[in-house]
Amino acid sequence: MPAHRHRPRGRPDRKGRGAASVTRHAVAIALLFFAAGCEKPLKPGDPVPKLTKEQRDRFARGKVVFDSVFTPETGLGPLFNQDACGECHEDPAGGRGDEVEVHATAFHASPPNPPPAVCDPLAQEGGPVIQLHTTPALKQALGIDQEPFPPSATARAMRTSPVIFGRGLLDLVPDTVILSYADPSDKNHDGVKGRPNRFVDGRIGRFGRKGFVPTLREFNAGAFGAEMSVTNPEQPSEETIGGKPIPAGVDPATDPELSQAALDLTDDFVRFLAPPTPLKAGKDGRHGRDLFSQIGCATCHRPLLRTGDSPVAALKNREFAAYTDLLLHDMGPDLADICVGLATPADFRTEPLLDLRGAEHFLHDGRATSLEQAIELHGGEAAGARDRFKTLSEADRAAVVAFLKSL
Repeated sequence: MPAHRHRPRGRPDRKGRGAASVTRHAVAIALLFFAAGCEKPLKPGDPVPKLTKEQRDRFARGKVVFDSVFTPETGLGPLFNQDACGECHEDPAGGRGDEVEVHATAFHASPPNPPPAVCDPLAQEGGPVIQLHTTPALKQALGIDQEPFPPSATARAMRTSPVIFGRGLLDLVPDTVILSYADPSDKNHDGVKGRPNRFVDGRIGRFGRKGFVPTLREFNAGAFGAEMSVTNPEQPSEETIGGKPIPAGVDPATDPELSQAALDLTDDFVRFLAPPTPLKAGKDGRHGRDLFSQIGCATCHRPLLRTGDSPVAALKNREFAAYTDLLLHDMGPDLADICVGLATPADFRTEPLLDLRGAEHFLHDGRATSLEQAIELHGGEAAGARDRFKTLSEADRAAVVAFLKSL
């Protein structure tokens, strides 16, 4: 690899089976918390337990690449958002960050009955991620401080850095499980639909705020390219600058700028990052956990998922607290921004509630500064659960928040 500087650093209340479903979710969550209490708690940044010695070594070496600071000579830019993975995912130990970046796409809605609406990722204008910094050489060549905003865009979106804990487990949830939660035509008339996003080749997506990217491998490789313009074996060429080629002489590193070995190590680091163990819930938290299911939050934020087969024994057939169904849901006009794949501007993948207690800002763009505000902004398919939360007593609302803060 190149030599880089290292900088330390559920578904309740379904019509006809609501009560039973609520009970199942409550029991499942309680059992998971009991099991967690019997094991050594996992802190943010810890690897999943029961890795082999070789896998733990790859986890440690992958973190070195993850925290490596790129320069133009080792592949950074000429457009970029940050110079290291760990700059966006630094708090703590590779989890989340406070950085907010800009995305843009074009959504061409169609009148009633013709072909479906089309989402244009603006690949011919530099792609959907708008890089906010330039290298000195590019600034000298073109006189720009950041990537131009694409003129064809119909919407702008702000995005906070996603939590990456537990992503190796989410990567292994079988497609059949995700599809089993979908109800695109709302056959049970509960107001919650849920449908998968699909990649350009038809594969089911699961990563990204709109759930477009099918695998963790592709998501990690894409982040090197989109956030730092570091080419790699999965993305071997640079994106254009507003649709125009990169000027000669401003990108000195030879493509691919990240080796296969370095990409593999980074992939293993992220894949082996464990979801932190939820805190032990007190009386209020346990009550809030039950209310979370009863008012319908667990319809989309499904408490438990199970991985499928894997060559990594530590990840294989493992049940974990996910709090997501990995499906798209219409969240209403207040949160709507850009389209991605089959996701309309109002569609978002159910966010996994992993290490929620470590967050200071909430929602995809960080606009909410409290959990109560984040719940208040839920609309569309989530409006029913939101409204039921609002009708709870003050003490019960506080109990739900206490439960969420234990995650």
